[in-house]
Amino acid sequence: MIPAASNVDNAVDAIVRPVADVIKAIVFFDVPAFGADWPLVVVWLVLGGLFFTVVFLGVNLWGVPLGMAITAGRYDEEGAPGEVSHFQALATALSGTVGIGNIGGVAVAIVAGGPGATFWMVVAGVLGMATKFAECTLGVRYRKVNPDGTVSGGPMYYLDRGLKELGLGGLGKVLGVFYAGGIVVGCLGIGNMFQSNQAAVQLQAITGGPETGWLVGWGWAIGLVLAVVVGLVILGGIKSIASVTDKLVPFMGILYVVGAVTIVAMNAHVLPAALSRIVTEAFTMQGAAGGAVGAMVVGFQRAVFSNEAGIGSASIAHAAVRTNHPATEGLVATMGPLVDTVIICTLTALVVTTTAELDAQYLSQKLEGVALTSDAFGRQLWWSPYVIAVAAILFAVSTMIAWAYYGLKGWTYLLGEATAVKNAYKLVFCLFIIVGAAIELDAVLDISDALVFLLCVPNILGVGILTPVVWRELRSFLGVVRARWQGAG
Repeated sequence: MIPAASNVDNAVDAIVRPVADVIKAIVFFDVPAFGADWPLVVVWLVLGGLFFTVVFLGVNLWGVPLGMAITAGRYDEEGAPGEVSHFQALATALSGTVGIGNIGGVAVAIVAGGPGATFWMVVAGVLGMATKFAECTLGVRYRKVNPDGTVSGGPMYYLDRGLKELGLGGLGKVLGVFYAGGIVVGCLGIGNMFQSNQAAVQLQAITGGPETGWLVGWGWAIGLVLAVVVGLVILGGIKSIASVTDKLVPFMGILYVVGAVTIVAMNAHVLPAALSRIVTEAFTMQGAAGGAVGAMVVGFQRAVFSNEAGIGSASIAHAAVRTNHPATEGLVATMGPLVDTVIICTLTALVVTTTAELDAQYLSQKLEGVALTSDAFGRQLWWSPYVIAVAAILFAVSTMIAWAYYGLKGWTYLLGEATAVKNAYKLVFCLFIIVGAAIELDAVLDISDALVFLLCVPNILGVGILTPVVWRELRSFLGVVRARWQGAG
């Protein structure tokens, strides 16, 4: 962590820490079961994923090919309301989820739960695909199209508008306001300060290290540069954001995937043993309990909850898509957890587990998170940690860009769509980037973490109540698909 303004760090921590501890105790209340303590919020997320998987008949499996076709533009509609294409909406959502956690969080999960944690991480990703389908369909169904053609959507809108349709307007408004406030606070923490701090740490790592590097003490300057970059992107709204993310996300994803595949290929002789441990240890008490806790708790925390399924944040980006059929974007959204968790996080896990097969002491060393994964890459290719550092910086920047938009939509839901209101938020967001890169604010980050997790409670509750609406939208679009196929036949 960047050493700076330690007196400020201590003062803020002393004030905020008691509040953070109370909120964390409430959100992460443990339920003992199967030889482990299961945070209630994680149980809620897993049950939500199971429920939507069953209710929508495995849409997380059969819906993927259709989602790919929609993303490729095969079902685009001329003149449909919205601001961005299906691909741009997906890229923006992925920019908010593909982050530091894909590199460091997976290593943390494996250290906590053993190689078997990888299996449960993939299970969580597959379940999350069904949750994403439901919440992103609703995000489009209940979005608000403003007079200037811009779009505002997300959980605060479908909780408010959707529950009002069912005669639960009072409850919907309360949940919508709570969600909007939570996403604003959360975005300033895990979607902003944590990301800028980690980007600064990675820059230090490739310029001499955190102790003697020439960037030590210049966190504020790093933050200033990041703030200018992010500010220039977010000033243009979702169209500007999408025009960056639809190029940045594929680039950084390919960069990291190619590097990970290269390392796994170099460790190919121990790959069968690593895969065997991942599967067999997933069903030991250590693997099942520790793996689930590692992958779904540690892996979610610190902006590492690998796909945000159940949190609802991605539906804010997906709501901006150009379409007349909300279910199209729900199907596209299933690919978010597929890419983020099932593919990218699994590749990271294979890099770590194959390295562990080569060195029995690897997982017991003092390195943690990104440092552990970087070390695994560096054992095969000495220069690869530099690539990891660059990828981590890109991941951090892309996450800030996406979360700036999420927070903006929460802000405008509460305060209105006036230009001055939007610009005030963007200025505050950029200032927090500088703060995050310059000082440690662990207690503030803990509060934002807990609040973001807490958002899954009203979100999954609302999506569950509105499940019949999602079904109607799905049947409507599948009718379009059938008609097209019959016409082609």
